[in-house]
Amino acid sequence: MTGEKIILWREDEYAYPDAYGFVPFLTSYIHEDSDMHPAMIVVPGGAYRKVSPSEAQLPAMEFYRAGYNVFVLTYTINLLDEPLGFQPLNDIARAVRLIRARSEIYFIDPDRIALCGFSAGGHLCAALCVHYMDVADKDSGYRTVSARPDAAVLCYPVITSGVYAHRDSIVALLGNSPDTEELKYMSLEYYVTKDTPPCFLWQTVTDATVPVENSYLFAMACRRAGVKYAHHVFSEGVHGMSVASETWLEREFGVPYTLEQIRRLADAVAAGRTKYPPEQGQQIARDFGLSGQKKEKWTPQVKEQIRKTLGEVEIWPRMAERWLANIWREA
Repeated sequence: MTGEKIILWREDEYAYPDAYGFVPFLTSYIHEDSDMHPAMIVVPGGAYRKVSPSEAQLPAMEFYRAGYNVFVLTYTINLLDEPLGFQPLNDIARAVRLIRARSEIYFIDPDRIALCGFSAGGHLCAALCVHYMDVADKDSGYRTVSARPDAAVLCYPVITSGVYAHRDSIVALLGNSPDTEELKYMSLEYYVTKDTPPCFLWQTVTDATVPVENSYLFAMACRRAGVKYAHHVFSEGVHGMSVASETWLEREFGVPYTLEQIRRLADAVAAGRTKYPPEQGQQIARDFGLSGQKKEKWTPQVKEQIRKTLGEVEIWPRMAERWLANIWREA
């Protein structure tokens, strides 16, 4: 079942205007044995504008090697200008319910389902941690299945819509003119309660994209509510470090299956099937390297500077794995 594409929604359940045939899905990394494993749902970032390939297979394999049956979530994103609203939150809630409902099929313990989210994916994971009671499911097969994760690992997460917000993520969700209540709802530090699942957070001080204060806000909210948490802040590192390995630095991410919605959108735009000019579709394909050519992200000098920070940050998966092992023992 490794590599299985698990579609989350039936055709009549899903309707995002800029999907063009895309339906959110999980990709499985499952051990070929009959032992019961904890489950990890990996949720890549990308400012709610893409689902980043750099934060998909690499962390999935880290947790797979640690004994997890792993699922990578490719959720709905807004590349152009159609606000997402609650669709990504619905996607991740359905993912948790589906895995919990099929726990025997996937050989996972239904009481040990964790999330690992990066950047905007961290926001999505944290949103489910605090808002899981709000997300109903119309499917009778999932209606009574809990969407509450049992733990979460939040990697350089977007948390707030306030002064330290990553604005593009909030705009992708809510558009350019959200009302006050919508903004507050997506500012997750306000909604942590004693029922929020345990959370492990990490970020770097020098993150120039998502201010480190995001992690502090959520950690402080966990402390006030009595939620078990760990919070690690590394002294140096750029945003989006994923597993902080040489493989990540060399941009060897495996098959970029998380870009399916963008690929479909680019094809539809280029074919003149949308309100956007066809040349914009060709530009999207180039911007995301959909031609199959690997795109270099950094100059050699910047790459060497980043390499010097890997040694400090690369330990985070082992730290998270040990913390989760303690959580499972205490449960």
